[in-house]
Amino acid sequence: MPNQYFNFKQFSINQDKCAMKVGTDGVLIGAWANINNAKTALDIGSGTGLIAIMLAQRGLNLIDAVEIDVNAYKQAAENIQACKWNNKITLYNSSFQNYIKNCTQKFDLIVSNPPFFIDSLEPPEKERAIARHNSTLTFNDLTNGVKLLLADNGIFSVILPYVEGCIFIAEAAKFDLYCNRKTEVKPSPSKKTKRLLLEFTTKKLPLIENTLIIDSGDRHDYTIDYKELTSGFYLAF
Repeated sequence: MPNQYFNFKQFSINQDKCAMKVGTDGVLIGAWANINNAKTALDIGSGTGLIAIMLAQRGLNLIDAVEIDVNAYKQAAENIQACKWNNKITLYNSSFQNYIKNCTQKFDLIVSNPPFFIDSLEPPEKERAIARHNSTLTFNDLTNGVKLLLADNGIFSVILPYVEGCIFIAEAAKFDLYCNRKTEVKPSPSKKTKRLLLEFTTKKLPLIENTLIIDSGDRHDYTIDYKELTSGFYLAF
């Protein structure tokens, strides 16, 4: 059974009310997203509020976070209120589609750890299904919304499994969102790529590609690259 909370260096995340617990994906995208020249940010599918809080810790001062599930929203509100950057984050209990209709803000950075399972069986719990499957937020809805809300020189960062990430790159291009930075995430040197960290802009630029390996070989024998990326957050580093 997962712990009811997760302690980071400068904040804690309670997760007893949230279907999706703190995981490597959220920490990766929260640490990897490029915040250079960004003043405003949007976190789509905030869950526990982890990514929004990480962006606030990294120095962003105006962050909107959107979460559709009521229990996750309440959990995120609790975590955001308890952190030292709570005045930087505004949380909305809304679908992304409805949020778009009422939003007049353009964002320098949009970040998402979105629901990604497309054709697999949904888990029985409604909350977990919403968090893991894209029936409530399709890739088309996500990319269309991002295109509407992204500032002219803005960046959209997302983390997805390898196959879904490859599909998403092609789908995003239909909305003139082009992948200009891609990091393949491997659990260990001998394992296949499990996740893609992807950065999109509205301008086609030369693609920057690299690989991030989490464990050197043995479980929890973390690589220098992974430690450097996440050292501002994990207690162990």
